[in-house]
Amino acid sequence: MEIVKLFSGSYSIILQILAVVFGLGLLIFVHELGHFVMAKIYKVRVLKFAFGFGPELFGFSKGETRYAVCALPLGGMVEMAGEYTTEKGAPEPKPGDYLYCPWYKRMMIAFMGPMMNYILAIFLFCALFSIWGLTVISEESFIGNLAPGMSAQRAGMQEGDKIISIDNVEIKSWEDIMDNMQDKADKQIHISVLRNEEKLDFTFVADKNPITDVGMLGIQPKITMEKTGIFRSAYLSVQMVWLQTAVTVSYLWDKLVKWEKPELAGPVGVIQIMAKSADAGLSSYIRLIAIISVALGLFNLFPIPLVDGGMIVLFIAEGITRKKISMKVVQIYNTIGVGIILLILIFATYSDLIRLGIGKIFSN
Repeated sequence: MEIVKLFSGSYSIILQILAVVFGLGLLIFVHELGHFVMAKIYKVRVLKFAFGFGPELFGFSKGETRYAVCALPLGGMVEMAGEYTTEKGAPEPKPGDYLYCPWYKRMMIAFMGPMMNYILAIFLFCALFSIWGLTVISEESFIGNLAPGMSAQRAGMQEGDKIISIDNVEIKSWEDIMDNMQDKADKQIHISVLRNEEKLDFTFVADKNPITDVGMLGIQPKITMEKTGIFRSAYLSVQMVWLQTAVTVSYLWDKLVKWEKPELAGPVGVIQIMAKSADAGLSSYIRLIAIISVALGLFNLFPIPLVDGGMIVLFIAEGITRKKISMKVVQIYNTIGVGIILLILIFATYSDLIRLGIGKIFSN
């Protein structure tokens, strides 16, 4: 029995590691693939296109491009000819060089990386909706799931129970439950349910949501999966990606205006969530990859120096002024970008450690 437990535990850890490596590798590789494809369309000489980074394991050359698989499968890289040849004394860019391209073509090469992350997300959401179906949340007051150890489960309520009243207030929908729990945090409540046509009464103290401070029971609505066709799935996928982008931008803008600290997930948090989703099943894992792909695409569109969005800003400035941006300006610009990204990374990682309980050691 102990051997079986050890084997199953080891299998789960291996599965989680593979899920993290594959997920991160896919997201970054697809991003770099976007740059590669657009560079080829504009006839820029691509010297190397690699899956992964580090020492080359194997590869082949075709034309001017070396296609390679490298030792660390956590992304990819695109090396273009003449990418950094504007330094004083360097030869002028020639046809086929990256910097020979007009500003709008270089802008499209930069833009295509984030765009590929969006395309990947749409494809993955479409696959989810087509194969597993669309998640439909019931508006009725049936309990679909109970969180272990929370007030409703401790009181004896069960999946399938239909809540008909809270503190003698009639409940007809799930929205009624949410409305009636607003001021019930840490208070004793009386709930009546129907179970197999039998009325049951429960009296207990409601939990408190640690984020919103409202009352909560630790229950979820009834969820069903509705099969949908490929065209509707594609339409809903585009809607899902747009909604996630709009909500994220709105959230960050609100935090910026109010000068409040946003909740961000750094590498530690992303890896932890990705590992857990692998245990939850293939559909959960695919959904998470799609969500992270949107987040990665959006981040790379922000006008932060060094990332694609920051480079797009430079190229647009070049188009407006009709003057090539000097390498010195680019270097200063990118140095600022490194500082900004490091600050974001440190803050996000610290937030991850706080959520894990590790950061409390340093905050005390």
